[in-house]
Amino acid sequence: MNVPEALTASYHRTEWGRAWLAALPDQTAAFLNRWELRPDGPVASGMASLVLPVVRADGTPAVLKLQPVTDDNAAAPIGLRTWDGDGAVRLLADEPGAMLLERLDASRPLSSVADDVVALRILADLLARLVAVPAPPGVRRLTDIAAALLDQAPSAVPALRSEADRDLVRTCASAVAEVADDAGDRLLHWDLHYDNVLAGDREPWLAIDPEPLAGDPGFDLLPALDNRWDAVVATGDVPRAVLRRFDLLTDVLALDRDRAAAWTLGRVLQNSLWDVEDGETALNPVQTAIATALLDRT
Repeated sequence: MNVPEALTASYHRTEWGRAWLAALPDQTAAFLNRWELRPDGPVASGMASLVLPVVRADGTPAVLKLQPVTDDNAAAPIGLRTWDGDGAVRLLADEPGAMLLERLDASRPLSSVADDVVALRILADLLARLVAVPAPPGVRRLTDIAAALLDQAPSAVPALRSEADRDLVRTCASAVAEVADDAGDRLLHWDLHYDNVLAGDREPWLAIDPEPLAGDPGFDLLPALDNRWDAVVATGDVPRAVLRRFDLLTDVLALDRDRAAAWTLGRVLQNSLWDVEDGETALNPVQTAIATALLDRT
């Protein structure tokens, strides 16, 4: 089996990553045998996982997904079992680092829908279904993440070159502090953008690749706001386009807009702290534009 180049590029830099890549062909063969699967198409991958179309012993098409277990994806099977196919891809079997999933149409992501309003409403409807479910035990909690963000923000501020960026980080942290005492208990997807929604047979569209989190649904909006950013820029009025997306999402999910804005600023803060950790000295302009649009309204 040839390991896709994109996957090799993601994991070859670390010793554990190279070890996982080296074991991948044997690991794939072991799961094919254990779950009585027959390959049914070429190996594919994203940046983080190997995906192999397969057929089960009873003739059902499925997908074998292999990925190193990380903090982000460790609870994915828990989330998928909890949703049980309601708005999300159905989990058929799993072991640490491996999932057997319902086969969807990878050639038809939601990003293939040209009309941005139509695509966003589809995503919003799916997200509303997903966050309607209480989070089960075993997933990370937004309460803990918010506390960590507030702890880390002060030390990150000096790394930013401009005072405007430093002020924005402080403002985002203040917004999080105002809502952190009530971080919510819904089951969040945490990465629902157009390319994480695929066409299916059982339902027209289903979510994939969750990174489950227990928290407030407002923390789940940012991927849909900065998704397909060229469509936002093409409107000629970025703040208005951001708020139009935000309003559609909060309407469909029936969220309090002030709280949703605060948690969205928390997500901007999280992304900004990750960037600083990676050595960046300026905030991402897309994140800045979204935060500014929300702050200007409030």
